[in-house]
Amino acid sequence: MKKLLTFALAASTALTVSAQTFPTKPITFVVPFAAGGPTDTVARQLAEAMRKQLGGNVTIVVDNAAGAGGTIGANKVARAEPDGHTLLVWHIGMAATAGLYRRLPFKALEDFEYVGMINDVPMTMLGSPKLPANTYRDFEAYIRANGGKLNLAHAGLGSASHLCGLMWQSAVKLESSMQTIAYRGTGPAMNDLIAGTVDVMCDQTTSTTSQIEAGRVKAFAVTTKERMANHKLLKDYPSLHEMGLRNFNLTIWHGMYAPKGTPAPVLEKLNTALRAALKDPEFIAKQEALGAIVVTDNRVTPAGHKAFVAQQIDALKKVIDAAGQYAD
Repeated sequence: MKKLLTFALAASTALTVSAQTFPTKPITFVVPFAAGGPTDTVARQLAEAMRKQLGGNVTIVVDNAAGAGGTIGANKVARAEPDGHTLLVWHIGMAATAGLYRRLPFKALEDFEYVGMINDVPMTMLGSPKLPANTYRDFEAYIRANGGKLNLAHAGLGSASHLCGLMWQSAVKLESSMQTIAYRGTGPAMNDLIAGTVDVMCDQTTSTTSQIEAGRVKAFAVTTKERMANHKLLKDYPSLHEMGLRNFNLTIWHGMYAPKGTPAPVLEKLNTALRAALKDPEFIAKQEALGAIVVTDNRVTPAGHKAFVAQQIDALKKVIDAAGQYAD
């Protein structure tokens, strides 16, 4: 009995010490997509904000472990040492892959510790500058008339742009669907949209705002239920709900995850730093400039975050099953 008590006290002391001294080496944010994409931008801005909260001498690096719709990077974190030094920053794909992949090397709700949500990022419906349409009404009419001749780009299976394209096509009930072209990342897809090689794309404001502002692409609508009235660039674009796609409301949220088994005191320290970072005026300003909305509700807590992802897994699986598009 005395040995068991001694062991328990030693384990408790070790956890306390690990939390007090954490981090003891550089922290890695694993982003499961290529550098330069919207999730990468969020992660890099968050890394600077959290670094300030964890201490000026703390180093946070971003590891772009792209491939297989984000699942390579996610699995890398799931299998990492559970000490808080390897974290996953991922978007809605955390929930979508459960439906897109019928064989996954990890389970979203079982193989990770949930640290907290970061932001909600609206999407924008875009067209090539070569399209004749200039309003959403004209855009949708043109798509309906020429759907079978046009193509829709996305950044790869399971990407935000892929999910948005699926949901939009389902909502507009196109009689002749567009050809879908998958790219390895948002950058190449956007480049081809600008060049007119592809016709349509739906992607996050974090990667589309600068292109819209520069006039390189045509923007037609936002995917939030209401207009983005407080955004200086996007405030004049209608919402898809407003344009007749009733209750269409899609944002690409981002969250942070740690490997299963990461000590609770370390998770608490990470969550505290995350919540403080989300209140950092500089981080908020950078996110707002990209059209992102920093999370302030219960989803910043681990429990609220996990409950939200569980709900999203169920909702997205229905859309994916209806489309019959799987990644394996």
